[in-house]
Amino acid sequence: MPETDADLFGMTWEDAGDAIDGADFAVLPTGSTEQHGPHLPVSTDTLRADHLTAELVDAADEFDLDLLRLPTLPYGQSEHHMRFPGTVTLSTETYVDVVREIGESVAEHGVDRLLIVNCHGGNREPLSIAADRLGRDTDLTVHFVHWTDFVAEDLEEAYGEGWGHAGDHETSFVELYRPDLVRTEQKEPQEAAEMPRTRSYEYFDEVTELGGLGDPTNSDPDALEPIVAATTREILGALVEDLDAGW
Repeated sequence: MPETDADLFGMTWEDAGDAIDGADFAVLPTGSTEQHGPHLPVSTDTLRADHLTAELVDAADEFDLDLLRLPTLPYGQSEHHMRFPGTVTLSTETYVDVVREIGESVAEHGVDRLLIVNCHGGNREPLSIAADRLGRDTDLTVHFVHWTDFVAEDLEEAYGEGWGHAGDHETSFVELYRPDLVRTEQKEPQEAAEMPRTRSYEYFDEVTELGGLGDPTNSDPDALEPIVAATTREILGALVEDLDAGW
């Protein structure tokens, strides 16, 4: 896991008090512990949350922002992956409560703004609920960034339509940051069922037997590196724009 000078993890309570006083945002990275096919670790989304928020911290000075990074939340709402061993999930209700209570804790210590940076699709709806409750029930202002929302077009251009769960993009990411965790010999095209038009699925093995989408043999970590850099700058720029606009 990457460490930065802005990590709450390594601070004393006195350090934390000083950091809170100067921070524009406390950053909560959110990932998951769930299956990512036969070739990627169950920590893939948590690795993404951890490394991508470290990139934000490292580039924040260029945007005159001061970030305080909270420890990454490694568990998410992953009930749809529970038929695959290694997946650990929180219920929607529990996940909402966990994020809400994290927010309430940092608000009590004087944090004004919380930035949630999410790297797992299943977290989106409960995070939106938690953000709404924090905004209405506390003095905390919550900003919510789902990382791939800022990069979907670039990922499709680089990897085609199969860049989703455990596919070309996520495989490229782990190969870029933690290549030691990729089971290269296990990479193979992952066939997926055509999605229904009027309903969703309950469990992901109804969609794909191997647990992933796309073709991880088409991964290209070199193509991903400049995309990460550009997306980091776009997210930081969006935060500055929102602050300047009074949000």
